[in-house]
Amino acid sequence: MATPRRVLTPRGDDFPRWYQEVLDKAQLADNGPVRGTMVIRPYGYSLWERIQSEIDTRIKRAGAENVYLPLFIPEDHLKREAEHVEGFSPELAVVTHAGGKELTEPIVVRPTSETIFGELMAKWVQSHRDLPLLLNQWSNVVRWEMRPRLFLRTSEFLWQEGHTAHATQQDAAAYARRIHLDVYLDFLRSVLALPVLVGVKTARERFAGAINTLTCEAMMGDGKALQIATSHELGQNFAKAFDMTFSDAEGRHQPCWTTSWGSSTRIVGGLIMGHGDDNGLRVPPRLAPIQVVVIAVKDDPAVLAAARDQLDHLDRAGVRARLDDAVGRGFGRRVTDWELKGVPLRMEIGPRDVESGTVTIARRDTGERIPTDAAADTVPKLLETMQDDMLASAENQLAGRTVHTESIEEAREAAQSGFARIPWRILGLDGERSLATAAITVRCLQTADGRIPDDTAADDVMAVVGRSY
Repeated sequence: MATPRRVLTPRGDDFPRWYQEVLDKAQLADNGPVRGTMVIRPYGYSLWERIQSEIDTRIKRAGAENVYLPLFIPEDHLKREAEHVEGFSPELAVVTHAGGKELTEPIVVRPTSETIFGELMAKWVQSHRDLPLLLNQWSNVVRWEMRPRLFLRTSEFLWQEGHTAHATQQDAAAYARRIHLDVYLDFLRSVLALPVLVGVKTARERFAGAINTLTCEAMMGDGKALQIATSHELGQNFAKAFDMTFSDAEGRHQPCWTTSWGSSTRIVGGLIMGHGDDNGLRVPPRLAPIQVVVIAVKDDPAVLAAARDQLDHLDRAGVRARLDDAVGRGFGRRVTDWELKGVPLRMEIGPRDVESGTVTIARRDTGERIPTDAAADTVPKLLETMQDDMLASAENQLAGRTVHTESIEEAREAAQSGFARIPWRILGLDGERSLATAAITVRCLQTADGRIPDDTAADDVMAVVGRSY
């Protein structure tokens, strides 16, 4: 049987070029007609659909309901929360003309929806009986990007953004943490097979208008960090700006405590850079739109019949499978294409396999080839083994490229090739500013054993620093 031929620049030679080539050759995405916009191709979109489905299930399990809000936001809405609009001002796209006329008030294309959610939730919340109000939206947003990169930074991208209102600060903080751990962290580890560091952002890095930001930070194949998902405690800032108040059990009116939280198509970029190798994508089985591709090696009636029979068996076993019977194309070329797309298992069936009553299964993660005469029984177990192995491999990479340091200079050096952990009491605000001049940022603050800290002033709080996308 053929082995895939090298069609990509090796990651170690030029990681950014490798990334662009994967996007193209695996048919994931292309540039849109307006600079900074993105066209997501069918296979790339099938990955996003699986991501969306898995996250949406977890969001609903946490009690939130989906809504949809308008794309256009009156400019005065953003101005009501000064810190928020200041944080987004350089990224705003503003509509000044419509219907052939100049608008009396400019309209902002949503960069995020805190302000419009604030107005509507103020309308919907009257009493403590209306709380908590737990909402989520799947939509697109526009943030004008000066240095676009597909899936990582584009002027328009797809995402989900949750918004909630609570009666107390404690309830809001607990819900933000629940979303972060039960939705984002659970999805990233159990489905994406990608270990992440969880913690809080420093005041310098937190979301505009928030009093606290929780983050999931993943390590990519080149040692850089990618912020995958964030959850924000907004305090009462937006509630006061939009008069979002409720009457408590004693009839007193007080502002709500609110949260917001989001993840985006950036996860697809994290999948590529976190798991990809020199042959292209490697997609974890639980995420994969196609878990097994059954390849008919030759244009032979018996081979094609055997391939279709295997496909039927896999379907009945609950495996997401696809038949490749494009026998007019070279077998080696087809193998290479499926390797690029990262399909977890490749089942190859040729004349000899038909004669022997066996098939050969190739693992995308390790390249191991497994002959079997009971594929429908073997495949589900093998997919679960692969899922576990991919998480373990990514955990080893994260651990192997994370260094404990005791000085700012040590942290600066370690961050050139991975993450550095340094006590926050040693780094501090001055050290954070110093590292920023070398394009090294504090990705998060966490406890010594890797948990979200309750008090960032505690002696055991560590800063995780590194270069980022």
